[in-house]
Amino acid sequence: MSGIQMPNTVEKLRALIAANSMSSVLPNYDNSNLGVIELLASWFGDLGFKCEVIAIADNPGKYNLIATLGTGTGGLVLSGHTDTVPCNPERWASDPFTLTERNNRFYGLGTCDMKGFFALVLAAVEKYHTQNFHQPLIVLATADEESSMSGARSLSSSQFSQGRYAVVGEPTSLKPIRMHKGIIMETIRLVGKAGHSSDPSLGVSAMDAMHNVMGELKQLRIDLASRYQNAHFAVNTPTLNLGCLHGGDNPNRICGSCELAFDLRALPGMSNDDLRAEILQRLNPIAAENRVELTLESLFPGINPFAESENSELVQIAERLTASTSNAVNYATEAPFLQNLGMETIILGPGSIDQAHQVDEFIAQDQIDPCVNLLSQLIEHFCLTPRG
Repeated sequence: MSGIQMPNTVEKLRALIAANSMSSVLPNYDNSNLGVIELLASWFGDLGFKCEVIAIADNPGKYNLIATLGTGTGGLVLSGHTDTVPCNPERWASDPFTLTERNNRFYGLGTCDMKGFFALVLAAVEKYHTQNFHQPLIVLATADEESSMSGARSLSSSQFSQGRYAVVGEPTSLKPIRMHKGIIMETIRLVGKAGHSSDPSLGVSAMDAMHNVMGELKQLRIDLASRYQNAHFAVNTPTLNLGCLHGGDNPNRICGSCELAFDLRALPGMSNDDLRAEILQRLNPIAAENRVELTLESLFPGINPFAESENSELVQIAERLTASTSNAVNYATEAPFLQNLGMETIILGPGSIDQAHQVDEFIAQDQIDPCVNLLSQLIEHFCLTPRG
């Protein structure tokens, strides 16, 4: 067992993993996160934090926690989500809700993404909670990041009037991330007219029209890639994926309706709203030409692209402490919501994103000490050091 990773920290992680907080757009898999929130509120409360448990409006059983130690302005926010994705227990080598140690790893659903982060925040705070905080330390625990991001969306600037710097503890292998793509997920529905396939004049094929729509979206993908590039990203252009297609009901019947769902991941500097407008501008003429009705519907509100300036204090401090240049990732996080509240924001946490959403998810034990040390240094710099 490592020097900082005391049994108390492992037991806290064990309790967090045991609390089922899966979130899903499918009700059969969706669970409350209250058990995790109550554990965290109890532990942070014992360390002197003022804990506020906030119910998410119109989302029964879903809660955020804001735990604050100290007063003043310019504080540090350590942020993470309390939910996990659903899982298939029968495919795991061990019970996903029982913390299991083997091969110098801790296995369990959420060990990496991202309940483990909270256990390590607690370990870092324990040695400081009796000291004089010149700026406050705020721990934010949110609901439903893996499904709707309703927890992050519900946050208001008044709740974080003391916070100036925010670290989202998603698994980045302790490398600072200052940019990620946005994401929209949309459904296109075309309605034509069903009829007997022996006479095309009896109907209007929504599937034929969808063929043209898909061709235009593929052309949009090419056009966006030619207009926008960012060398910081491994995939340095926007991406557009045609994800699922449904239409018609029988080979001998003209298809009366057809539906296509797709996602589009924009680079920083692009606008999700502008992209939706461009899609409609390009597709409406196709619908008119094919005599079908077209609707474009968002499957969820979307996540904006995120970028923090490389010159920000938080980025520069994180780069110095990790001896790593900040980078960019293709997945999306809650970072844009915190940045929109007026805080400098980065993504930085233990574990590898390669383990997120995987069978036999784990956090490697050699990430634990470095993470606690890093969090301690961030707390010292942003909370314990007097600032002008």
